[in-house]
Amino acid sequence: MQNNITIHPTAIIDEGAQIGEGSRIWHWVHISPGAIIGNHCSLGQNVYVGNKAVIGNNVKIQNNVSVYDNVTLEDDVFCGPSMVFTNVYNPRSAIERKSEYRETLVNQGATLGANCTIVCGVTIGKYAFIGAGAVVNKDVPPYALMVGVPAKQIGWMSEYGEQLDLPLSGTAKTKCPHTNEMYQLDNGVLTKR
Repeated sequence: MQNNITIHPTAIIDEGAQIGEGSRIWHWVHISPGAIIGNHCSLGQNVYVGNKAVIGNNVKIQNNVSVYDNVTLEDDVFCGPSMVFTNVYNPRSAIERKSEYRETLVNQGATLGANCTIVCGVTIGKYAFIGAGAVVNKDVPPYALMVGVPAKQIGWMSEYGEQLDLPLSGTAKTKCPHTNEMYQLDNGVLTKR
């Protein structure tokens, strides 16, 4: 491991885990031997990272989050406090289903709010914003603002994290109120121009 990684003395880093430069590992974190963590990440108190978890660069994982096997977090993802990932769709204590883990992908720049739940097997689009307490059980489009149980799209978010003044579908244009960057909506697909 690199000298410029901060690891709290209470953290458990299993041999074989890969941790990128400039990352910070805080109190009571456990990183499994096959885990891959990118550069400049921050893992808060009581975070667990599984053997087959992949975490990109500049990812922020707040307290009490478990990133289980088969979860991939791309660069710049934010995981709010106590949010939940799963990796088995239909768990039973008496039935081993480790061969049935479903892949979960969180694309670049997405925000997963505090206490939200991401049911395994979904893809969260880039820069999507999942509100606190939401339960995501299907794929989420890029830039979508999702809230509720089950999560439903109620709007669009800019890369900066500002809600955009756009309808959910159709064709329209708008600017991010903070950065003035342009966004184009075409038939329910949002892109930055």
